[in-house]
Amino acid sequence: MAYLHITYYSNALRRMASFEMLIPNDYREMDKPADKPMKTLFLLHGYTGKAGNWVPEDLPGKYNFAIVMPNGENGFYLNGLSTGHDYQRLVGEELVDYVRRTFRLALRPEDTFIAGMSMGGFGALHTALAYPDTFGKLAALSSALIVHGIAKMKPGEDNGMANYAYYRECFGELATAEERDVNPEVLIRRLKAENKKIPDIFMACGTEDFLLENNREMHAFLEKENVPHLYYETPGNHDMVFWNEYIVKAVDWMFG
Repeated sequence: MAYLHITYYSNALRRMASFEMLIPNDYREMDKPADKPMKTLFLLHGYTGKAGNWVPEDLPGKYNFAIVMPNGENGFYLNGLSTGHDYQRLVGEELVDYVRRTFRLALRPEDTFIAGMSMGGFGALHTALAYPDTFGKLAALSSALIVHGIAKMKPGEDNGMANYAYYRECFGELATAEERDVNPEVLIRRLKAENKKIPDIFMACGTEDFLLENNREMHAFLEKENVPHLYYETPGNHDMVFWNEYIVKAVDWMFG
């Protein structure tokens, strides 16, 4: 298993940046490698996390897929207001293009998937919907689907996770966030109106998770819009125990 740390100049971030990558290009003699073309999973970390802090290392060899792990910092995988904060473009355009040119991977949507947890779950959902011609499937675990909540925040307020200024930097003007394409629901409606294919969707959230209601609301929205998707809700909290269980289920759904 090759584990790569790659440093390059990012136009999206206007500075040197890095990402990590795992490629299952070796195997033990007693193990037969997967006889399938190699696919690619872009794996997004959560709030306060970093690339590589959540790696299902036993799965790529089983299903023969590479993992690309960007450093999304705390940018919610959106194009922020400030110069050098284009995290949506970083994942959805720049890194996909880099991986294609350098490794000849992620060439088609049916070979290119995206997954994440918490902030990364939001990022996986939003990025795949923003780039439906790039990503064929997405898995969003315990997604931080917070647009409706932060839209009501006022300058100077803090919700315990972050303050108004932070959310405004990520999502833009909060009072209009629900109506703009920072809201995954807006992207869904747009894709339907344009008669474009919506990437296959896998969602899961634990019943003890503080983001449960947010995920239930998205599930209900997708049902109302007649968007096919898988939604799982089982005992679990906002933690690695739940994510480690469901990344296995999501990968099996994606690649199995």
